[in-house]
Amino acid sequence: PAGDGQNLVTEDVTVVEGDVATISCRVKNSDDSVIQLLNPNRQTIYFRDFRPLKDSRFQLVNFSNSELRVSLTNVSISDEGRYFCQLYTDPPQEIYTTITVLVPPRNLVIDIEKETAVEGEEIELNCTAMASRPATTIRWFKGNKELTGKSEVERWSDMYTVTSQLLLKVGREDDGVPVICLVDHPAVKDLQTQRYLEVMYKPQVRVSQNYPLQGLTREGEPLELTCTAYGKPQPTDMRWLRVDDEMPQHVVVSGSNLLISNLNKTDNGTYRCEASNAVGKSHADYMLFVY
Repeated sequence: PAGDGQNLVTEDVTVVEGDVATISCRVKNSDDSVIQLLNPNRQTIYFRDFRPLKDSRFQLVNFSNSELRVSLTNVSISDEGRYFCQLYTDPPQEIYTTITVLVPPRNLVIDIEKETAVEGEEIELNCTAMASRPATTIRWFKGNKELTGKSEVERWSDMYTVTSQLLLKVGREDDGVPVICLVDHPAVKDLQTQRYLEVMYKPQVRVSQNYPLQGLTREGEPLELTCTAYGKPQPTDMRWLRVDDEMPQHVVVSGSNLLISNLNKTDNGTYRCEASNAVGKSHADYMLFVY
């Protein structure tokens, strides 16, 4: 700013591309001097309330002895720069205001290396925010837990494209959980995108005793066991066996159920239910002791 006891006031303007920027040149103590506004190339936009510049995007909002306020519609990046307020006093006074144009990211895309992962595997996810300014900050969440990615910024003329890479070791508890890529940028609110994880895992197997419900497995009484197995994909193959021994002749196996209608001491031992799917095989054991 030139001259002492500066009589001119203005503020910097930050605006999102396509929006309206308003520039205000104000005089603290008016003495009827002429106020004028110049663009970054020092061409006169307004001289008093007259506009020599043939650009109708500039419009007068307010004009008086103490203020020249001008709006610029449909702002683009090429409008960025220093605009000068001048006051025709002796000597003339000048002050500048800077217009900064923000550009929100064009779009936001998550790219997953594999549509379907297997538990224990490490997968790579990339989130790209295209063409913004300034460069975006990308944040990652799995469910509502924040994770740390690694960002790379690519500059292309005036714009920045940011890609963030996330390495994620997945477990069965991650199946169906959303991974969210969220953008921190002054030009946008709440811009995010998400992908749901699909994680395959081997069966979880459980054996439960249906009968007798409570109490002891007594000689002469029946025993009924049920095997349940969950996995992804859902296990189709389920089988019963007796560990370290042959299955007794009188044991009836139907699907996931095992039935012994008349227990005797020779039935003592460990009964195993095995289930398998494309990922692997698991089992659960039941130890039978006949009283």
